[in-house]
Amino acid sequence: MLSSHDLSFSRTLPIVVFNQLGELLEQMAQTVGSAALILTEAVLMRICIPVEWQRQRFTLVVSEQFSALLLGNLEEGEQGIYSALNASLTFNLEAIASFVYELRDLFECDSYTHQSLEGYRQIIRPNDATLQSQFTLLLLEYLLTQPNQEIIAPPSSTAPAVYICQPVEDALKKQISQERLLNQVTTQIRKSLDLPVIMATAISQVREFLELDRLVIYKFAGSKVKIQQYESSTQENSGNCSTSISVNNQFLQEDYQHYGGYIVYEGRATDAITSVLNYTEKNCFVRTSQCWEKYRQGFTLAVNDVEKTYALEECLLNFLRESQVRAKLAAPIIFEDKLWGLLIAHQCDEPHQWNDSEKTLLIAIAEQLAIAIHQAELMQTLTQEKETLEQRVIERTMALRDALLAAEAASRLRSEFLATISHELLTPLTYVIGMSSTLLRWPLGELSQRQRGYLQTIHDSGEHLLEMINDILDLSQIEAGKTALNISEFSLVNVAESAIESLRKKATSEQINLILDLQIDPRRDRFTADSKRVEQIIWNLLTNAIKFTPESGSVTLRLWVEDDSAIFQVEDTGIGIPEDKLPLLFEKFQQLDTPYRRRYEGTGLGLALTKQLVELHRGRIEVESTVSIGSIFTVWIPTQAMRVVS
Repeated sequence: MLSSHDLSFSRTLPIVVFNQLGELLEQMAQTVGSAALILTEAVLMRICIPVEWQRQRFTLVVSEQFSALLLGNLEEGEQGIYSALNASLTFNLEAIASFVYELRDLFECDSYTHQSLEGYRQIIRPNDATLQSQFTLLLLEYLLTQPNQEIIAPPSSTAPAVYICQPVEDALKKQISQERLLNQVTTQIRKSLDLPVIMATAISQVREFLELDRLVIYKFAGSKVKIQQYESSTQENSGNCSTSISVNNQFLQEDYQHYGGYIVYEGRATDAITSVLNYTEKNCFVRTSQCWEKYRQGFTLAVNDVEKTYALEECLLNFLRESQVRAKLAAPIIFEDKLWGLLIAHQCDEPHQWNDSEKTLLIAIAEQLAIAIHQAELMQTLTQEKETLEQRVIERTMALRDALLAAEAASRLRSEFLATISHELLTPLTYVIGMSSTLLRWPLGELSQRQRGYLQTIHDSGEHLLEMINDILDLSQIEAGKTALNISEFSLVNVAESAIESLRKKATSEQINLILDLQIDPRRDRFTADSKRVEQIIWNLLTNAIKFTPESGSVTLRLWVEDDSAIFQVEDTGIGIPEDKLPLLFEKFQQLDTPYRRRYEGTGLGLALTKQLVELHRGRIEVESTVSIGSIFTVWIPTQAMRVVS
């Protein structure tokens, strides 16, 4: 314990006596004047303090003329009740300076308080003899007027009887009412997602229950949930008492990152109490992460008297006086380890000793409000994502529609261009084929063998070119929707035999065995479709099979009828098709061998046109293939109604 000469002492004192000595020091400081600093343990209420300071009580007076320190540590008595302190009163300059130094370090995050305490530590001087004598007289007067022992008045027969269990019963009633209030707030949160309504209802009920002068919700800058503009005022006349609840949206457009935060809700007992909705933290508040971190860790601020707690904060103390705040209790609103804001209770006219019940209720309400805010934030995020997604869908749909229209227009122009070019090419090509055919029929004596060979090449090339042009013309007309089926009744066997015979010579020249396998009942030989298109389908499949079948191979055409569909199957023993190439098989202008070293002639239109003709009949085509073994193309064509289908 600290000790010194003169009036310095150390002894155990009752709490009442300790407090009275503190009042004597405060009275002495008032004698010194405004230059004196008066601090009590209340100044520690707004910071997180070490364990060794939590039982410490003190009254500190510092000035150039008179300095003193009354210091005590609470002693725990029976049933955990504090009734006395190990106390010391000293005027020793080194002891006082050391205590101020330790106190200063507790406010390391608060640069203003830290600097103020350091300044007062530097001005400590030996006490003025006159002032020291004056305090000695005050102390002697106090000691002479105190009784030697505590006098307990005997019970009076005329005093009203007090039910011994009354305090317990009152406490239980208070607890039940508190739990009922908390349940009401929780129910409101579960029933509604309207954050302004939840906030206003909670403020009204809690303020009235705790008999507070004012209850506010403080929102830190950077919190995601924006408080919608909402304002309500309810008057509940009970004698001269009224309740006013307001929500401020005035400063949502300002830069709160610079000031720290703002008050978004307020409930007042009467309109005579100053509103703090229009106050922002512009001058007195310094938002440092170290100071605000205490709230993120769940710190609850309880200030019984701002005059004592903020004695070193002149600007802040003036702000609180202007705002009519004499005592305050603040609980953090935290969710997902994020500090959203504070729930702050105010008593405006007199100091207030906040009890554990009030602290517990305010903390519980703050936790429920955190849940409501989290719900609102999730809903706000979902709404924004929904709106963004809807906008993207609209934009994407419009882009796809524009792309589709552009593609359709380009496809239509291409088809029309191909049809026009094909028609223009047909006329000169017809002359080339016709004249070369006529010359080939001339007697041998009039043409040499070399000339006849040239003419045959011209004729064959013209025929091949004519086939390609016809394929292009057919495909472009089908894609343009200009192709009509000429539906008639015909013999399936005759169509199959005709296709086989037209390619017999070609197959023989390439040493390929061409086989026709008719698996059809003669009574079901009659079929209704476009006979020329059906023959074209078969011819294209056979031509493709012959092209990709090596010498000594075979190509088989099978034909049968199932239900109302004619089925054509072309099987070859050719080179086969790799599995990864099958999706490209029916694409236009696709050849499955290397494009830089094509071994097989053709434009890649045959199978594409075949698929289009099959689908024009509302049929389908499938392929099975194995590399180096062969392929099987199967076509299903349903019987057609006797009408023209386009």
